Amino acid sequence: MPESPPPSGAVFGPYLTLGLQLALTVVVFFFLGRWLDGKFGTDPWLMLAGLAVGVAGGLAAFLMKAVALGKEEDRETEERKKERP
Repeated sequence: MPESPPPSGAVFGPYLTLGLQLALTVVVFFFLGRWLDGKFGTDPWLMLAGLAVGVAGGLAAFLMKAVALGKEEDRETEERKKERP
């Protein structure tokens, strides 16, 4: 049986953005909380709340996307197996 060629870079694109998405979510909510602390004088509570929301939301989005990508990859693998004689 001939070896299949390695997947192209386009296949890995969605996986490569997951870490960046997680990091940006945490950083944006951290700085939003920090900015709100400056507006309301609640230092450091809104910054910590923003950090917690960013981590929780970013991690939830990360996990949902990773699971969806994994299921899609499994489905494509099963389809390729069915196409083989």
